[in-house]
Amino acid sequence: MGHFGKTRISVDELYHGIINHDRLMLSKAITLIESRRKDDISRGAELLDKIIGHSGKSLRLGITGVPGVGKSSFIESLGSSLTQEGHRLAILSIDPTSSKSGGSILGDKTRMEELSHDPNAYIRPSPAGQTLGGVNNRTRETILLCEAAGFDIVIVETVGVGQSETAVKDMVDCFLLLMLSGGGDELQGIKRGIMEMADIIAINKSDGDNVAPSKRTKKILENAVHLFPPHEINWVVPVSLCSALSKEGITDIWKDIESFIAMSHSEDFFKHNRQIQNAQWYRQLVDEKIKHAYFNEEKSAKYREIETKIIANELGVRNGLRKLFES
Repeated sequence: MGHFGKTRISVDELYHGIINHDRLMLSKAITLIESRRKDDISRGAELLDKIIGHSGKSLRLGITGVPGVGKSSFIESLGSSLTQEGHRLAILSIDPTSSKSGGSILGDKTRMEELSHDPNAYIRPSPAGQTLGGVNNRTRETILLCEAAGFDIVIVETVGVGQSETAVKDMVDCFLLLMLSGGGDELQGIKRGIMEMADIIAINKSDGDNVAPSKRTKKILENAVHLFPPHEINWVVPVSLCSALSKEGITDIWKDIESFIAMSHSEDFFKHNRQIQNAQWYRQLVDEKIKHAYFNEEKSAKYREIETKIIANELGVRNGLRKLFES
Protein backbone atom coordinates (compact mmCIF):
# COMPACT_ATOMS: atom_id res chain seq x y z
CA MET A 1 0.00 0.00 0.00
CA GLY A 2 1.25 3.48 -0.85
CA HIS A 3 0.42 6.94 0.37
CA PHE A 4 -3.21 7.60 1.31
CA GLY A 5 -4.05 3.95 0.71
CA LYS A 6 -3.39 4.09 -3.04
CA THR A 7 -1.13 1.64 -4.80
CA ARG A 8 2.30 3.16 -4.96
CA ILE A 9 3.74 3.68 -8.42
CA SER A 10 7.03 1.86 -8.94
CA VAL A 11 10.21 3.62 -10.02
CA ASP A 12 10.07 1.59 -13.26
CA GLU A 13 6.55 2.79 -14.03
CA LEU A 14 7.59 6.39 -13.41
CA TYR A 15 10.67 5.95 -15.60
CA HIS A 16 8.73 4.46 -18.53
CA GLY A 17 6.01 7.09 -18.15
CA ILE A 18 8.54 9.93 -18.28
CA ILE A 19 10.47 8.71 -21.32
CA ASN A 20 7.13 8.15 -23.08
CA HIS A 21 6.23 11.81 -22.42
CA ASP A 22 3.43 11.03 -19.93
CA ARG A 23 2.77 14.34 -18.19
CA LEU A 24 0.93 12.79 -15.25
CA MET A 25 3.90 10.50 -14.53
CA LEU A 26 6.25 13.50 -14.82
CA SER A 27 4.19 15.40 -12.25
CA LYS A 28 4.16 12.41 -9.93
CA ALA A 29 7.93 12.03 -10.32
CA ILE A 30 8.50 15.71 -9.43
CA THR A 31 6.28 15.30 -6.37
CA LEU A 32 8.36 12.26 -5.41
CA ILE A 33 11.69 14.10 -5.57
CA GLU A 34 10.24 17.05 -3.65
CA SER A 35 9.19 14.69 -0.85
CA ARG A 36 11.17 14.61 2.39
CA ARG A 37 10.10 11.07 3.38
CA LYS A 38 13.05 8.73 3.79
CA ASP A 39 11.79 6.01 1.41
CA ASP A 40 10.78 8.66 -1.17
CA ILE A 41 14.28 10.16 -1.10
CA SER A 42 15.90 6.81 -2.01
CA ARG A 43 13.26 6.09 -4.70
CA GLY A 44 13.79 9.59 -6.11
CA ALA A 45 17.56 9.02 -6.28
CA GLU A 46 17.00 5.69 -8.06
CA LEU A 47 14.69 7.35 -10.60
CA LEU A 48 17.19 10.15 -11.29
CA ASP A 49 19.92 7.57 -11.95
CA LYS A 50 17.64 5.80 -14.43
CA ILE A 51 16.75 8.92 -16.42
CA ILE A 52 20.21 10.49 -16.46
CA GLY A 53 20.99 9.22 -19.99
CA HIS A 54 17.80 10.84 -21.31
CA SER A 55 18.50 14.25 -19.74
CA GLY A 56 20.78 17.16 -20.54
CA LYS A 57 19.54 17.75 -24.07
CA SER A 58 17.57 20.94 -23.51
CA LEU A 59 18.35 24.62 -23.57
CA ARG A 60 18.03 25.85 -19.96
CA LEU A 61 16.97 29.46 -19.70
CA GLY A 62 16.75 31.46 -16.48
CA ILE A 63 14.49 34.51 -16.35
CA THR A 64 14.49 37.06 -13.56
CA GLY A 65 13.30 40.59 -12.83
CA VAL A 66 11.72 42.53 -10.01
CA PRO A 67 8.07 41.73 -9.18
CA GLY A 68 5.78 43.64 -11.54
CA VAL A 69 8.20 43.53 -14.47
CA GLY A 70 5.81 41.21 -16.33
CA LYS A 71 7.73 37.91 -16.19
CA SER A 72 4.63 35.76 -16.58
CA SER A 73 3.28 37.65 -19.58
CA PHE A 74 6.77 37.71 -21.13
CA ILE A 75 7.15 33.93 -20.67
CA GLU A 76 3.66 33.44 -22.07
CA SER A 77 4.51 35.45 -25.23
CA LEU A 78 7.91 33.84 -25.72
CA GLY A 79 6.59 30.36 -24.85
CA SER A 80 3.66 30.54 -27.25
CA SER A 81 5.94 31.55 -30.13
CA LEU A 82 8.33 28.69 -29.27
CA THR A 83 5.65 26.00 -29.11
CA GLN A 84 4.26 27.26 -32.43
CA GLU A 85 7.72 26.62 -33.88
CA GLY A 86 7.51 23.02 -32.67
CA HIS A 87 9.47 23.30 -29.44
CA ARG A 88 8.34 21.50 -26.28
CA LEU A 89 8.63 23.83 -23.34
CA ALA A 90 8.74 23.23 -19.57
CA ILE A 91 8.33 26.21 -17.25
CA LEU A 92 9.41 25.86 -13.65
CA SER A 93 8.06 28.90 -11.95
CA ILE A 94 9.31 29.40 -8.45
CA ASP A 95 6.76 31.26 -6.36
CA PRO A 96 7.57 33.48 -3.43
CA THR A 97 6.74 31.64 -0.23
CA SER A 98 5.67 33.45 2.86
CA SER A 99 8.30 32.41 5.38
CA LYS A 100 5.83 33.11 8.20
CA SER A 101 3.07 30.81 7.02
CA GLY A 102 5.07 28.59 4.68
CA GLY A 103 2.29 28.97 2.12
CA SER A 104 2.79 30.18 -1.42
CA ILE A 105 1.87 33.87 -1.66
CA LEU A 106 0.60 33.48 -5.20
CA GLY A 107 -1.39 30.37 -4.40
CA ASP A 108 -2.00 27.92 -7.20
CA LYS A 109 -3.39 30.47 -9.57
CA THR A 110 -1.77 29.79 -12.92
CA ARG A 111 -0.78 33.11 -14.37
CA MET A 112 -0.09 31.84 -17.88
CA GLU A 113 -3.58 31.25 -19.19
CA GLU A 114 -2.66 30.54 -22.81
CA LEU A 115 0.34 28.29 -22.12
CA SER A 116 -1.47 26.32 -19.43
CA HIS A 117 -3.75 24.97 -22.21
CA ASP A 118 -0.91 24.40 -24.68
CA PRO A 119 -0.20 20.65 -25.19
CA ASN A 120 3.46 21.45 -25.90
CA ALA A 121 3.97 23.39 -22.68
CA TYR A 122 4.24 22.07 -19.13
CA ILE A 123 4.02 24.50 -16.22
CA ARG A 124 5.13 23.49 -12.76
CA PRO A 125 4.70 26.16 -10.07
CA SER A 126 6.42 25.20 -6.87
CA PRO A 127 6.57 26.90 -3.48
CA ALA A 128 10.03 28.22 -2.74
CA GLY A 129 10.06 26.65 0.71
CA GLN A 130 12.78 27.58 3.13
CA THR A 131 15.61 27.22 0.63
CA LEU A 132 17.98 30.15 0.39
CA GLY A 133 16.55 32.87 -1.81
CA GLY A 134 13.45 31.11 -2.99
CA VAL A 135 14.72 28.58 -5.51
CA ASN A 136 13.11 25.32 -4.77
CA ASN A 137 15.63 22.89 -3.41
CA ARG A 138 14.81 20.34 -6.08
CA THR A 139 14.76 22.57 -9.15
CA ARG A 140 17.87 20.93 -10.64
CA GLU A 141 16.32 17.47 -10.38
CA THR A 142 13.09 18.79 -11.87
CA ILE A 143 15.03 20.15 -14.86
CA LEU A 144 16.51 16.66 -15.48
CA LEU A 145 13.08 15.00 -15.25
CA CYS A 146 11.58 17.51 -17.72
CA GLU A 147 14.44 16.90 -20.15
CA ALA A 148 13.95 13.14 -19.91
CA ALA A 149 10.25 13.75 -20.67
CA GLY A 150 11.25 15.29 -24.01
CA PHE A 151 11.10 19.02 -23.27
CA ASP A 152 13.81 20.73 -25.31
CA ILE A 153 13.56 24.14 -23.64
CA VAL A 154 13.34 24.53 -19.86
CA ILE A 155 12.62 27.97 -18.42
CA VAL A 156 13.31 28.61 -14.75
CA GLU A 157 11.49 31.73 -13.63
CA THR A 158 12.77 33.21 -10.36
CA VAL A 159 11.04 35.17 -7.66
CA GLY A 160 13.25 38.16 -8.36
CA VAL A 161 14.23 38.69 -4.73
CA GLY A 162 17.31 37.94 -2.69
CA GLN A 163 19.69 35.14 -3.55
CA SER A 164 17.46 33.30 -6.01
CA GLU A 165 19.18 34.87 -9.03
CA THR A 166 22.58 33.42 -8.12
CA ALA A 167 21.03 30.01 -7.54
CA VAL A 168 19.25 30.06 -10.92
CA LYS A 169 22.31 31.40 -12.76
CA ASP A 170 24.11 28.29 -11.45
CA MET A 171 21.65 25.92 -13.13
CA VAL A 172 20.93 27.47 -16.54
CA ASP A 173 22.78 27.95 -19.84
CA CYS A 174 21.54 31.48 -20.44
CA PHE A 175 20.32 34.08 -17.95
CA LEU A 176 17.86 36.77 -19.03
CA LEU A 177 17.16 39.86 -16.96
CA LEU A 178 13.83 41.63 -17.55
CA MET A 179 13.68 45.30 -16.65
CA LEU A 180 11.31 48.25 -16.86
CA SER A 181 11.99 51.81 -17.96
CA GLY A 182 11.79 54.43 -15.26
CA GLY A 183 12.12 58.17 -14.90
CA GLY A 184 15.85 58.35 -14.22
CA ASP A 185 15.76 55.58 -11.60
CA GLU A 186 16.17 52.90 -14.28
CA LEU A 187 18.58 50.90 -12.19
CA GLN A 188 16.65 51.27 -8.97
CA GLY A 189 15.68 48.01 -7.33
CA ILE A 190 18.08 45.96 -9.45
CA LYS A 191 21.37 45.22 -7.73
CA ARG A 192 24.44 45.70 -9.87
CA GLY A 193 25.47 42.11 -9.11
CA ILE A 194 22.31 40.81 -10.77
CA MET A 195 22.92 42.96 -13.84
CA GLU A 196 26.46 41.61 -14.05
CA MET A 197 25.07 38.06 -14.09
CA ALA A 198 22.80 38.70 -17.07
CA ASP A 199 23.67 37.29 -20.50
CA ILE A 200 20.79 39.22 -22.05
CA ILE A 201 18.83 42.27 -20.85
CA ALA A 202 15.32 43.04 -22.09
CA ILE A 203 13.22 46.09 -21.23
CA ASN A 204 9.61 44.93 -21.06
CA LYS A 205 6.42 46.99 -21.39
CA SER A 206 8.10 49.11 -24.11
CA ASP A 207 4.81 50.14 -25.67
CA GLY A 208 2.54 53.20 -25.84
CA ASP A 209 3.80 56.07 -23.69
CA ASN A 210 6.65 53.88 -22.47
CA VAL A 211 8.47 53.74 -25.81
CA ALA A 212 10.50 56.95 -25.35
CA PRO A 213 11.48 56.25 -21.69
CA SER A 214 12.38 52.68 -22.70
CA LYS A 215 14.71 53.93 -25.42
CA ARG A 216 16.42 56.23 -22.89
CA THR A 217 16.79 53.32 -20.45
CA LYS A 218 18.23 51.17 -23.25
CA LYS A 219 20.98 53.78 -23.88
CA ILE A 220 21.81 53.99 -20.16
CA LEU A 221 21.99 50.20 -19.86
CA GLU A 222 24.08 49.78 -23.01
CA ASN A 223 26.61 52.19 -21.50
CA ALA A 224 26.48 50.42 -18.14
CA VAL A 225 27.09 46.99 -19.71
CA HIS A 226 30.53 48.15 -20.93
CA LEU A 227 31.55 48.93 -17.35
CA PHE A 228 30.87 45.39 -16.15
CA PRO A 229 33.58 42.73 -15.96
CA PRO A 230 33.96 41.02 -19.38
CA HIS A 231 31.83 37.95 -20.03
CA GLU A 232 33.47 34.50 -19.89
CA ILE A 233 32.99 34.24 -23.63
CA ASN A 234 33.58 37.03 -26.12
CA TRP A 235 30.01 38.28 -25.69
CA VAL A 236 28.61 41.79 -25.36
CA VAL A 237 25.35 41.68 -23.40
CA PRO A 238 22.60 42.92 -25.72
CA VAL A 239 19.87 45.26 -24.43
CA SER A 240 16.55 44.91 -26.26
CA LEU A 241 13.12 46.49 -26.06
CA CYS A 242 10.01 44.34 -26.00
CA SER A 243 6.35 44.32 -25.14
CA ALA A 244 4.87 41.06 -23.91
CA LEU A 245 1.45 42.64 -24.40
CA SER A 246 1.82 43.42 -28.13
CA LYS A 247 4.40 40.60 -28.60
CA GLU A 248 6.79 43.09 -30.18
CA GLY A 249 10.50 42.38 -29.90
CA ILE A 250 9.94 38.87 -28.49
CA THR A 251 11.38 37.02 -31.52
CA ASP A 252 14.44 39.33 -31.50
CA ILE A 253 15.13 38.35 -27.90
CA TRP A 254 14.89 34.68 -28.84
CA LYS A 255 17.45 35.35 -31.61
CA ASP A 256 19.75 36.90 -28.98
CA ILE A 257 19.35 33.78 -26.83
CA GLU A 258 20.15 31.52 -29.80
CA SER A 259 23.22 33.63 -30.69
CA PHE A 260 24.46 33.40 -27.11
CA ILE A 261 24.01 29.61 -27.03
CA ALA A 262 25.74 29.25 -30.43
CA MET A 263 28.69 31.29 -29.18
CA SER A 264 28.78 29.26 -25.93
CA HIS A 265 29.08 26.09 -28.00
CA SER A 266 31.69 27.51 -30.38
CA GLU A 267 33.93 28.60 -27.50
CA ASP A 268 33.43 25.31 -25.58
CA PHE A 269 31.88 27.32 -22.76
CA PHE A 270 28.51 25.51 -22.85
CA LYS A 271 29.83 22.10 -21.81
CA HIS A 272 32.39 23.55 -19.39
CA ASN A 273 29.69 25.67 -17.70
CA ARG A 274 27.45 22.62 -17.17
CA GLN A 275 30.38 20.66 -15.70
CA ILE A 276 31.06 23.47 -13.22
CA GLN A 277 27.35 23.60 -12.35
CA ASN A 278 27.29 19.84 -11.65
CA ALA A 279 30.29 20.17 -9.34
CA GLN A 280 28.59 23.07 -7.52
CA TRP A 281 25.41 21.04 -7.16
CA TYR A 282 27.36 18.11 -5.73
CA ARG A 283 29.12 20.34 -3.17
CA GLN A 284 25.80 21.92 -2.22
CA LEU A 285 24.21 18.52 -1.58
CA VAL A 286 27.24 17.38 0.44
CA ASP A 287 26.88 20.48 2.65
CA GLU A 288 23.17 19.76 3.05
CA LYS A 289 23.80 16.10 3.91
CA ILE A 290 26.48 16.92 6.49
CA LYS A 291 24.22 19.46 8.19
CA HIS A 292 21.36 17.00 8.16
CA ALA A 293 23.50 14.17 9.55
CA TYR A 294 25.12 16.34 12.19
CA PHE A 295 22.06 18.14 13.50
CA ASN A 296 20.14 15.38 15.19
CA GLU A 297 17.61 16.40 17.85
CA GLU A 298 20.14 16.49 20.67
CA LYS A 299 22.57 18.61 18.63
CA SER A 300 19.77 20.94 17.49
CA ALA A 301 18.83 21.63 21.11
CA LYS A 302 22.48 22.31 21.97
CA TYR A 303 22.78 24.55 18.87
CA ARG A 304 19.76 26.62 19.95
CA GLU A 305 20.99 26.85 23.53
CA ILE A 306 24.38 28.21 22.38
CA GLU A 307 22.71 30.56 19.87
CA THR A 308 20.55 32.03 22.67
CA LYS A 309 23.69 32.71 24.76
CA ILE A 310 25.45 34.33 21.79
CA ILE A 311 22.43 36.58 21.13
CA ALA A 312 22.36 37.55 24.84
CA ASN A 313 26.09 38.35 24.66
CA GLU A 314 26.82 35.69 27.30
CA LEU A 315 29.11 33.81 24.95
CA GLY A 316 31.46 34.75 22.12
CA VAL A 317 30.73 33.37 18.64
CA ARG A 318 34.01 31.43 18.31
CA ASN A 319 33.70 30.01 21.79
CA GLY A 320 30.14 29.01 21.04
CA LEU A 321 31.30 27.16 17.93
CA ARG A 322 33.98 25.33 19.92
CA LYS A 323 31.42 24.31 22.57
CA LEU A 324 29.01 23.02 19.92
CA PHE A 325 31.58 20.76 18.28
CA GLU A 326 33.02 19.56 21.57
CA SER A 327 29.62 18.48 22.84
